[in-house]
Amino acid sequence: MTDAGAPPNPDSAGQANAPYRVLARKYRPSSFDDLIGQEAVVRTVSNAFETGRIPQAWILTGVRGVGKTTTARILARALNYEMPDGSVKGPTIHMPTLGVHCQAIMESRHMDVLEMDAASHTGVDDVRQINDSVRYAPASARYKVYIIDEVHMLSTAAFNAFLKTLEEPPEHAKFVFATTEIRKVPVTVLSRCQRFDLRRVEADVLMKHLANIAAKESVEIEPEALGIIARAAEGSVRDSLSLLDQAIAHAAGQVKADAVRQMLGLADRTRVIDLFDSLVRGDIAAAFKEFRDQYDVGADPIVVLSDLAEFVNFVTRVKIVPATADNVAYGETERVRARDFASKISMRVLSRMWQMLLKGITEVQAATRPAAAAEMVLVRIAYVADLPTPDEAIRMLEQNGGGSPVVNGGSSARSSAPAAPMASAAPVASAAPVASAAPVRMPTSSPTAFGGGAARPQMATPAPDTQGAAPQLRITSFTQLVALAGQKRDIMTKSALEGDMRLVRFEEGRLEVALEPNASKTMISELARKFEMWTGRRWTVIVSNEQGQPTLRSVNQAAKQEHARTAEADPRVQEVLSRFPGAKVVEVRRLAPEAPESNINADYGSDDPPDGSDADDDL
Repeated sequence: MTDAGAPPNPDSAGQANAPYRVLARKYRPSSFDDLIGQEAVVRTVSNAFETGRIPQAWILTGVRGVGKTTTARILARALNYEMPDGSVKGPTIHMPTLGVHCQAIMESRHMDVLEMDAASHTGVDDVRQINDSVRYAPASARYKVYIIDEVHMLSTAAFNAFLKTLEEPPEHAKFVFATTEIRKVPVTVLSRCQRFDLRRVEADVLMKHLANIAAKESVEIEPEALGIIARAAEGSVRDSLSLLDQAIAHAAGQVKADAVRQMLGLADRTRVIDLFDSLVRGDIAAAFKEFRDQYDVGADPIVVLSDLAEFVNFVTRVKIVPATADNVAYGETERVRARDFASKISMRVLSRMWQMLLKGITEVQAATRPAAAAEMVLVRIAYVADLPTPDEAIRMLEQNGGGSPVVNGGSSARSSAPAAPMASAAPVASAAPVASAAPVRMPTSSPTAFGGGAARPQMATPAPDTQGAAPQLRITSFTQLVALAGQKRDIMTKSALEGDMRLVRFEEGRLEVALEPNASKTMISELARKFEMWTGRRWTVIVSNEQGQPTLRSVNQAAKQEHARTAEADPRVQEVLSRFPGAKVVEVRRLAPEAPESNINADYGSDDPPDGSDADDDL
């Protein structure tokens, strides 16, 4: 019993005046139950402990902040877990309360658990000290545990000095290595350890973890702010806790999403989506205004483009896997609008925007005026990202009868009013038949319709038949069919006909072929449709079991080889090859035929070759 005027308990006073501990240290996991996002590691270690298959060495790898050192300490604690009453007789992962050695191990002050930072102890002498001390039994714990952090920093000599001890350590010694650069660790060391790859923690898991810590700290924080912090941490638990610590100090009260964006230098997510919307509509004036508004309030042009690229990636993933939009790490506005964009914008447009943004970010980083460079990137995206590919442009030209293809209402419409969404530029299949006498001509449209490249030849649409029947293209041989595929710029079909198919029988409207072993089976179903679209008549394509003729590609290669052998047999070529040892005939080309001698004689007005005097007189 104490007097009423006695001084307060010194322990409570020490707790009240204790220095502040950052959240990353205060909420560091102390057991496998507290470890988040590493279920595979926990399951493997748990099974090993239960069956008694405990290795002599582990190596933990992963990015910074995922829990490598923490997991190493938990392993050391599990190996040496012991209760005062002696109820625990061996290693276990079930540690409901602190044991005899737990507190000292987690605070890195236990004499039988040695932690060494290989970044500052890289030499062979440091490893020799371990080799000398590993022979002695532990002082109080069950095992001597050596935790070596950033083990890849050890020198080659230090690794070599470790090998024998690592392969045949005493029964009372265990090793736990941690590294972020697993490729720098020699394979001789890796082969002596059980490897565990600690994965990045998912953003939604991080959000739940941060929400629990915020509740324990009595801090009010918006869910959107938690999502921003979780995404900025990029899977690192330590980084997320450091950012949460910083956000709490920055807000000095309730942590809001706007305050976190301002702290991290991020653009407003809603405004980034508005910028994306302006670009896909082709409204460059609105895109400029939105970008300048963000720039005026302090947004970095590189950050704006990076956030824009991230949203393009998010929309693409939602288009491929719609369930991605259910991730709570993204705000409600992002998820709703991403679903809407994914349903309207084609994959071709999203891919091209992504490529242009990646290249544009590099340009802005190297530019002396980043804001101006970023604006030019936005101009390129709005003007070019929705243009059709060359084959799509040709199909649209054929459908429009040779006129210019309409892309988002034309470039002139961009400067005055917003154009239609990019999804309207989806390719349009053309089924217009081509007459056999139709000439090849160049389209008169602007070359920019093909993304800045040269204009491509187009088959002219035939005049309508006076009797109302669709004109048909007459194909009388397999080679004409291959030539037609090349004329249609269908490279895949032409290559398949030349190299993957052996002709068995050919009739007009009917093709029977044998397939090469590596031929695509799906091509056959497309051939009949394409032939009908090209020629204006129905086609039947049959796969035969007969051997068939050699492929056109093999015939052409044989012909080239024969030409090369003929050329090598020529005495003049042999003389050249003999003068240049190692030379060989690479290609044989047929030159244009020379003018016949009769033309020369005609110049002189005589059928006989002129002699010297007559030639002088005529000259």
